[in-house]
Amino acid sequence: MKFAVTQMNPTVGDIAGNAAKILGFYERAKKQGAEFVVSPELSLVGYPPEDLILMPAFVKEAMAAAQKLAKKTAGGPALVIGAPWQDKDKTYNAALLLDAGKILHIQYKTVLPNYGVFDEKRWFTPGSGTKIVTWRGQRLGILVCEDMWSQGFDARLKEQEATLVIVINASPFEAGKMAHRRHIAARAARQAKAPLIYANLVGGQDDIVFDGGSFVLDAKGKVIAQLPEFEEDLAVVDGGRWMAGGVAASPSTVHRPLPTMESLWAAMKLGLADYVKKNGFKGIMLGLSGGIDSALALALAVDALGANNVRGVLLPSPYTSKESIGDAKASAKLLGVETMTVPITPGMEIFDEVLSPVFRQSGWMDDVAIGGNVQARLRGITLMAISNKFGWLLLATSNKSEIAVGYTTLYGDSCGSYAPLKDLYKTQVYALANWRNKQGAVIPKRSITRAPTAELAPGQKDDDQLPPYALLDKMLALHLEGRLSAEEIIAKKYPKTIVEKVVKMVRLSEYKRRQSCPGVKLSPMLFGRDRRFPLTNKF
Repeated sequence: MKFAVTQMNPTVGDIAGNAAKILGFYERAKKQGAEFVVSPELSLVGYPPEDLILMPAFVKEAMAAAQKLAKKTAGGPALVIGAPWQDKDKTYNAALLLDAGKILHIQYKTVLPNYGVFDEKRWFTPGSGTKIVTWRGQRLGILVCEDMWSQGFDARLKEQEATLVIVINASPFEAGKMAHRRHIAARAARQAKAPLIYANLVGGQDDIVFDGGSFVLDAKGKVIAQLPEFEEDLAVVDGGRWMAGGVAASPSTVHRPLPTMESLWAAMKLGLADYVKKNGFKGIMLGLSGGIDSALALALAVDALGANNVRGVLLPSPYTSKESIGDAKASAKLLGVETMTVPITPGMEIFDEVLSPVFRQSGWMDDVAIGGNVQARLRGITLMAISNKFGWLLLATSNKSEIAVGYTTLYGDSCGSYAPLKDLYKTQVYALANWRNKQGAVIPKRSITRAPTAELAPGQKDDDQLPPYALLDKMLALHLEGRLSAEEIIAKKYPKTIVEKVVKMVRLSEYKRRQSCPGVKLSPMLFGRDRRFPLTNKF
């Protein structure tokens, strides 16, 4: 008996397109002799469908598409799909077992995650536990994602004498999560004393990216097959001794999990590429400052979409150094990207003329708090105008450290439709830049070695207003991912004055983050979905 595990990249809401994609994988698996095909969680509608689930027409169309897919299984392999299902005015996140032209079994998801990026209690009704279904002599226990992570399900599958556990998933990427996933799945297989098939989604959906990496385990938790991360694929595994006694059959290709830097880059690349393609943009553009952030974002954009689909814009002011202009052009040249130069000096002169009488002073443009913001917003206006004219998606290039403390100008350098570095601390930006250059030089060395500066005033440097990034990022990680208060961070021997300043900056910048564009989730704490703090907040 041959089983196929598939990982596909659906588009949320494209029910017909997703059904066709499921059927394409099904036919491929059928040609390879598979008798049983598994696709991921909510593969028919994409994940997360969010409030589309609350629209009756959406669920009705999905259920009709599932019925049509069921008919395709007449005379062919069985097929497991993920789809919403409605029964007595209640909507469930379901796994459907399709076989012999009909829906043989429906398994509802019982444990609905409601943390981080998940909001399933808003959309679905929980099921009442896993029911074993008999299929061609096998006793199948089908779980939907979070059900596997909840201890107790595996024990009940053992009590019900399951001979195979199938888990369909929409598990988002986080750095290091693959190893944790396999650990939980191996525990479930050993506890249930049954082999396990784990099918995961792949692809970008707004600020989430799914990394695939689907796998098959024997009853002892050993990997029999492992699909690659960040790409669509399928694997067909011959049950043989693997099913009969939980002993590994001849192993299929086992793809090793990617190292940390490579997985981060792959996640960012896929998230950006899918955001552009699925939303129908013609290409990407971004402002090039000569600094590390825009250089890294440019390299990512080219890796994701190719140089022909990327444009760079230089926006020099009187404070922009020759080194910055040279590094920006060098970055574009290394990657083969076309650039244009639009100086903002004329705009600065106009604003100086308009506002000097109001401010009753000249030279106000040198004030970073006022003139610096005007410059950033002039750049934002210019970039947005070019984006609108040519239909190119504008990238915002701020990193997590800057976004955290508000070191980004609202309606200025925050302008954009997507922020690929949004979940990368500044120190991670440097680390990724060095890693990417080892794969082939794409970032000028001086962009990495120069002291970071926004060049909004003569001689300005980031550390004029911020602690060194090596220190700042450690404190931010404790406060954001670790959820520690200022007092708790100070207790870890960090400087009291600096900690209190940083935590205050984070709190006061919440209104900026609330208006920021999406960016791919890489950590357990992405601004937006994972962290929802009140704007009015005195804690």
